[in-house]
Amino acid sequence: MPLKAQPKFIESISVTEFYESFKDPLKLNIVAGEEGLKRKIRDNSINRPSLVLTGFYKYFAAKRLQLFGAGEMGYLRALDHDRQRAALTEIATRHIPCIVVARNLVPTAAMLEVARKFKIPLMRTPLTSRDFTTTAVLLLEEKFAPRVMEHGTMMDVRGIGTLIRGGSGIGKSECALALIEHGHSLVADDSVHIRLINERELMATSSELNRGYMECRGLGIINVAELFGIRAVRLEKRIDMVVTFAEWAPGMEEERTGLEENYYEILGRKITHIELPVRSGRDLARLVEVASMVKALKGIGHNPAREFNERLIEYMSKPDGET
Repeated sequence: MPLKAQPKFIESISVTEFYESFKDPLKLNIVAGEEGLKRKIRDNSINRPSLVLTGFYKYFAAKRLQLFGAGEMGYLRALDHDRQRAALTEIATRHIPCIVVARNLVPTAAMLEVARKFKIPLMRTPLTSRDFTTTAVLLLEEKFAPRVMEHGTMMDVRGIGTLIRGGSGIGKSECALALIEHGHSLVADDSVHIRLINERELMATSSELNRGYMECRGLGIINVAELFGIRAVRLEKRIDMVVTFAEWAPGMEEERTGLEENYYEILGRKITHIELPVRSGRDLARLVEVASMVKALKGIGHNPAREFNERLIEYMSKPDGET
């Protein structure tokens, strides 16, 4: 079995990366402070510096992007130039990464002065504060998401995201190919890139380089979309289940009832785990397909193993002769 890759945790991103990645969805435009684009954003949330402008600094989230909406801009314009400059200087000296002004409001002269003096990127967006915050937080959460790479094949099987693992040459790609022939979709082959979103969901995708391609031993590299159609490839999918192929050996323990839940841990999240012994004659693709359907049934409250166990206990508790 391949060694597990070490997780990667993103502690910060540069303002340059933020701007270049999200300038289109957030409709950003830099108006001052371009020299400070190397500054770091160290938090995936957005801060509205309303209280700070009034002089309350105790809980100021300086590591976050600072958003000036209609309220903040209205308050600033109610101050004279010197008081604006003093309030903004107090914010600037706390090493904030950048400032964004919502609703395409025009920055005051004091804002431009402070941004240039302290080399703080100052941007504008036509989005409202609410719309900007909603979109930016989602984008930043994805940027800051912990990530790891797993060796395996990721499939969408009847809506259940299934990560197939196993040693080299054990049959992962062949199983995936059979699943694709059954109408299911490939997400990634060989290298599966996984991100933890909102500390809840594990999203799997492929690298840009090998998206839609598979390596099949004896055949070489194949283009899945060209052979089976574009619907046979998905860009990303949540991981709902992990299936590990293991070489069968005499005396090997095999799950017979399915009453016990086993888990595989990725980035601190426990995912339902099934181990399938590989031996001659087994239709692994069909087994993975059925396992995915069972997982879907459990998701809506039906557990076949538990239901049968309850029926068995009820049957055994009846007096002899009753049916």
